[in-house]
Amino acid sequence: MLKSLHRGKTGCFECCIKCLGGIPYASLIATILLYAGVALFCGCGHEALSGTVNILQTYFEMTRSAGDVIDAFTLIDIFKYVIYGVAAAFFVYGILLMVEGFFTTGAIKDLYGDFKITTCGRCVSAWFIMLTYIFMLAWLGVTAFTSLPVYMYFNLWTICRNATVVDGANLCLDLRQYGIVTIGEEKKVCTSSESFIKMCDSNELNMTFHLFIVALAGAGAAVIAMVHYLMVLSANWAYVKDACRMQKYEDIKSKEEQELHDIHSTRSKERLNAYT
Repeated sequence: MLKSLHRGKTGCFECCIKCLGGIPYASLIATILLYAGVALFCGCGHEALSGTVNILQTYFEMTRSAGDVIDAFTLIDIFKYVIYGVAAAFFVYGILLMVEGFFTTGAIKDLYGDFKITTCGRCVSAWFIMLTYIFMLAWLGVTAFTSLPVYMYFNLWTICRNATVVDGANLCLDLRQYGIVTIGEEKKVCTSSESFIKMCDSNELNMTFHLFIVALAGAGAAVIAMVHYLMVLSANWAYVKDACRMQKYEDIKSKEEQELHDIHSTRSKERLNAYT
């Protein structure tokens, strides 16, 4: 009875070790980094865009254009919908990459025995490598684009800081410099105006600025995750390629052994018949 319990505990322990060995830790780390980066970018970016709308309406006295005119508010709404799509798409893509890591890790072979490397499996691995490379380039563009509002808010934050340090300084921020409004519109605030003082004293400006910084950091983390995924997928591709070669070698070897066995059996039968 004690021996059977000891064997059961040993078998459970070995099973747990095999299960832990079957986890693709490299893909798991990349997936966690991707989800963290996308969550920071989407969550903080969405709130930062909402804060930008409030700042433009409250302190710059901007209003939404009537009709189908594409203004700054319409572009902000479009960016919000893009954020929704990015969050959903990369949630699914992270799961797909994690599943691909499970099915290409070497520990799966120990758990379920030898598996057949098909042409479809090699094509799927190559497709993921190409798709991940494209997404990496896309996230590089997103990171560069996210740095623009960070730069704009940094200039605004610098003007507020200089206005409090230097007495009598008349500094202005014109939205036409950043292409937010057309040349014909004049939407600017100066240090001498009451709205500028209220904006600098409000927590909304500081919060929106830091939200954009965190969103930029999230986009950078997504880029790092894509690079990590490329390394993992390339290693998996090399593993699949080597496994395919080994599989062909084993097939040829077993075929030759079978032929030798058949030849040996035939000669043994011929000798037995000749003897009888």
